[in-house]
Amino acid sequence: MSKEKAQTTSNILMVRPAHFGYNHETAASNAFQSNTSELSSEAIGKLAVREFDGFVKKLRAAGVNVIVAEDSDFPVKPDSVFPNNWVTFHENGTVVTYPMLSSIRRMERRDDILQGVMGHFRVEKKIQLEEYETIGQMLEGTGSMVFDRPNGLVYACLSPRTSEDLLERFCKLMRYQPVTFHDVDGDGLEIYHTNVMMALGESFVVICFDSIPTEKEKALLHRRFVSTEKEIIEITLEQMMHFAGNMLQVRNEEGNTFLAMSQAAYQSLEPGQIERIEQHTNILSSPIPTIEQFGGGSVRCMMAEIFLPKK
Repeated sequence: MSKEKAQTTSNILMVRPAHFGYNHETAASNAFQSNTSELSSEAIGKLAVREFDGFVKKLRAAGVNVIVAEDSDFPVKPDSVFPNNWVTFHENGTVVTYPMLSSIRRMERRDDILQGVMGHFRVEKKIQLEEYETIGQMLEGTGSMVFDRPNGLVYACLSPRTSEDLLERFCKLMRYQPVTFHDVDGDGLEIYHTNVMMALGESFVVICFDSIPTEKEKALLHRRFVSTEKEIIEITLEQMMHFAGNMLQVRNEEGNTFLAMSQAAYQSLEPGQIERIEQHTNILSSPIPTIEQFGGGSVRCMMAEIFLPKK
């Protein structure tokens, strides 16, 4: 067990969307998406930008260093606001890019965004896993994987977007141990990403155990959390569907930590759950209803953490 890796960072990459909207390719495996609206696509895009800017403003006011990359106008990328699925930045100077299930989403991988990050941080190595798209193996970044960095663990619920074989390959390359399990929503459909049902902080985990169908896998996760000294804060299936699992703990330059979540997630929590979270960290919430409804992701998906060493 290594304690050299930090669980949280004060450096975050976010992509300001140019053409946010509903992606029909992702909807088949994302029960959180909805396209029920009388709004025009232009109106939806403008609301998403407003929500994005409001969230960035709150993060920066809290002292978090947010690097904002502008989405390109062409090709149109309705999910560009979720960069955590195509790239991760690691403390050993490694950048990893990932294969994604939706062909539309694959256009989000942009070298110019990586070059912008490299202007501030040191990159020693780049690992490109997108070639696995050709054989149908997907691994969608920190959507698929929830990292316990200090303890060298990666939690992942298996789905069409999270290949067990590719996960194991990643873990060998990056020296992590995979902890895999299965996960379903209230209708019995596979949960598309691990980060919608659990969020791991420095000293706690927010998790929907009700979405794990087998007692054996629940017990496995419980043992892991206990052995790594994480307080378990359970959420319900209904709270999960309000994105109460899609949270990310970040820190500012002074070392204060914040659990970032959407307003919908915060409003779904019970007072006792909020109190338990606040024993570990501050809460930072922001309203992003348009992004949640049409994109099927919440604040965690909007943030790609940068653990790279600074130049």
